[in-house]
Amino acid sequence: MTDPATEEFLAHRNLLFTVAYEMLGSAADAEDVIQETWLRWAGVDLDEIRDRRAYLVRITTRQALSRLRALGRRKESYVGSWLPEPLLTAPDVADDVALADSVSMAMLLVLETLAPTERAVFVLREVFDVGYDEIAETVDRTPATVRQIAHRARAHVAARRPRRTVSAAETRDALDAFRRAVETGDLRSLLAVLAEDVVLVGDGGGIRQAIPRPVAGADKVARLLAGGWRRVAEAASMAPAQVNGYPALLVRLDGELDTVVAVRLDDGLITGLYAVRNPEKLSRMTRETTLSRRATMPG
Repeated sequence: MTDPATEEFLAHRNLLFTVAYEMLGSAADAEDVIQETWLRWAGVDLDEIRDRRAYLVRITTRQALSRLRALGRRKESYVGSWLPEPLLTAPDVADDVALADSVSMAMLLVLETLAPTERAVFVLREVFDVGYDEIAETVDRTPATVRQIAHRARAHVAARRPRRTVSAAETRDALDAFRRAVETGDLRSLLAVLAEDVVLVGDGGGIRQAIPRPVAGADKVARLLAGGWRRVAEAASMAPAQVNGYPALLVRLDGELDTVVAVRLDDGLITGLYAVRNPEKLSRMTRETTLSRRATMPG
């Protein structure tokens, strides 16, 4: 039989992981934050805690903020472009549209453009509906200041996020058309699904070969993809999967997972292609990760 503190922690674990992952864009770092949260939680007196969810979220956010600042320094020395760590997610994540949108590769990249405190305030307020007073206590600011930060962060994100929330069906249709065009080498069909200003970003982490910097423009991206696929076509396969709440493509070479391809859609066209090849970021693609905005109460 587990003790009350452990039960409470386990009930909130998926929620806490989701908070940390949205803050960091890295499952490995999020897991470290959850470990640190547990170590602090295990020593508290439950009778003295009025709101256990709030307390746990506060610990997690503070640990994630500390790690986010260290992560920023690490990214400065990262080889090539940095992309968030993709997660194989259960179909029910897509059912929570707000959650799926908040963990999509496109949104995580937008969140990367926020300062650490702005990111914490935005995630807590907009995704997890935490009150301003509680956020203020978490980030050591006054409630009035937190409201200003939240307003600024919302405007910043709104200017950079996809123009509207895209459905999983739309993403799936676009990816199906994209996959067929790449596999057949049909440049005209590929250009038909790519926006003129599409950007392709590759992340090999200095471990696997990837484009050293983003490639922009439909013609350049289409020719790069078609040519690249031709070279590996005999050993390669592409299959759909649910990644970060949305349909994505898994590219395998000789049966081994090589690349996860996620997309950003605007007005029905692909405006962003995100190809993660760094094997250190693909370790969680063998099992589904449960993401949640709520506690899972036992029993």
